Amino acid sequence: MDTSIPHSLANLFEQLGLRADPASIDAFIGSHRLKPGQAIAEGEFWSPAQATFLRESLQDDSDWAEEVDELAVRLGAS
Repeated sequence: MDTSIPHSLANLFEQLGLRADPASIDAFIGSHRLKPGQAIAEGEFWSPAQATFLRESLQDDSDWAEEVDELAVRLGAS
């Protein structure tokens, strides 16, 4: 993980290996949802490496935890 880049939702998407332009982020969020009460890392749409990164970011309260929380909220919004 590159710790020298600023932390933003777009940069989180890049860390996850996803397209990070605003339209791609909106499309991803629009087509992926977490079930009520489901932890972000448990989403069926993540690869094992992505799920591990998300889980460890929250468990370790890493520099990415705030962006991971933001993404979780956006994926859980109806």
